[in-house]
Amino acid sequence: LCVFSSLQLVSLLLIGIAAWGIGFGLISSFRVVGVVIAVGVFLFFIALVGLIGAVKHHQVLLFFYMIILLLVFIVQFSVSCACLALNKEQQSELLEVGWNNTNSARTDIERNLNCCGFRVFYPNETCTSDCFRTHQCKPCAPIIEEYSGMVLRFVGGIGLFFSFTEILGVWLTYRYRNQKDPRANPSAFL
Repeated sequence: LCVFSSLQLVSLLLIGIAAWGIGFGLISSFRVVGVVIAVGVFLFFIALVGLIGAVKHHQVLLFFYMIILLLVFIVQFSVSCACLALNKEQQSELLEVGWNNTNSARTDIERNLNCCGFRVFYPNETCTSDCFRTHQCKPCAPIIEEYSGMVLRFVGGIGLFFSFTEILGVWLTYRYRNQKDPRANPSAFL
């Protein structure tokens, strides 16, 4: 039951952080928030399937829970390792690609960090930050890069921790799934 609660904790954290980000105006992209909430709901549903399978000692539900949890482990472990393995140059390239491909994230970043442009701000561009009125804006790249390394290490470490609890869950589910149900009638199989 401990593993089910850790998966539920991850799902509730995803839903809560997405709601917090939209509630405080840090994120205005409903697509990003929708995806994060959908992943959180999916993980919560999978945790409930595992919990019901364990309580009812249902072999099929436990098997599907084990397989889905293994796939979630593989994805989460891969993403966590990628977050921890990015060096400064790769982070900078990734941030620049993201900056150039999203307008809503760009306006959110400029407004929240009080900066304009990625590396250089051209006077003919528009900017939503307060510093644009006084024309004393700094570029956003150094500010973002300062936070991105710290955030990637934090997210990678948390993801790595929870991925190991998930592989523990796969192992425990495999062990529990192969046990006989103590409530079953032993003469029913004869």
